[in-house]
Amino acid sequence: MSDVLTKALAGQPIQYDDPGFQAVDAVVTRNSQLLMQLNTGYRDRAAVNALLEKLIQRPVTPTTTLLPPLQTDFGGHIFLGRGVFINRNCMLVDLGGIYIGDRVLIGPNVTILTVNHEENPAARRNLRCQAVHVEAGAWLGANVTVLPGVTIGKNAIIGAGSLVTKDVPADTVVIGSPAKVLRKIKMTD
Repeated sequence: MSDVLTKALAGQPIQYDDPGFQAVDAVVTRNSQLLMQLNTGYRDRAAVNALLEKLIQRPVTPTTTLLPPLQTDFGGHIFLGRGVFINRNCMLVDLGGIYIGDRVLIGPNVTILTVNHEENPAARRNLRCQAVHVEAGAWLGANVTVLPGVTIGKNAIIGAGSLVTKDVPADTVVIGSPAKVLRKIKMTD
């Protein structure tokens, strides 16, 4: 499995019939059970964070806030900074790596994708992974979709419903589908 995971984080192609991929499927199955626990019934922040730690396979800070439900495919390639807020109904497809910086705000129904498929129909089951980086202080509004390989710059604001297809500069507001820079952030009230 580690060869497949190394390839995924390095952005190298992964063949779906690679023998190591079966181990990835086993992790996905295990995480499906954890997601069922996380997403059913009420849990306080400490209990939610404890389940989140099991999903991502590393500690989260007490300043992390997740409002379930959450969906993820792999889980182990989600890297959270301090003070991250993740609202309800988010989908994190993280095999290629999702790196979320300190104090990032993620609105409800946000989808972050790190996996794509080959264009050629004969190879379409194969995967191409590209990491997504959301830098410190960024804010992703409700219903935002972020595509593989994108970096969202420090303090950037992504307007509700936007489709982010390319890198977003720091300290900007972007909106639309595809997202385009609207303006620089106003640094005064």
